[in-house]
Amino acid sequence: MSWVVLAIAILCEVGATLSLRMASTPHEGRAPSRRWYLAVVAGYAASFVLFSLVLRMGIGLAISYGIWTAAGVALTAIAGRVFFTEPFTRVMVAGTLLIMLGVVLIELGQAAS
Repeated sequence: MSWVVLAIAILCEVGATLSLRMASTPHEGRAPSRRWYLAVVAGYAASFVLFSLVLRMGIGLAISYGIWTAAGVALTAIAGRVFFTEPFTRVMVAGTLLIMLGVVLIELGQAAS
């Protein structure tokens, strides 16, 4: 169950970050809707509350935060490409994979101790 909560926390954080991008982008010459800022605040608040629950449920800080940040980076980069046509170059893909490898090594190191 704690892994499901972590996944939801990650999705809330990514949603908040995408909402922040929408809030900072003018639409058809108009200022963005203030509703995007409400989505930003709600998404980040939900993400942090859920992350604290994950820690309380027993997933270690190093691995849960590593997964949270690595998945957040990867999903945000992919969503930026899909929704905002931002670049996601081979170098960026390699960097994302290295971040994920780092999380795996942290988990392996934690398991070995």
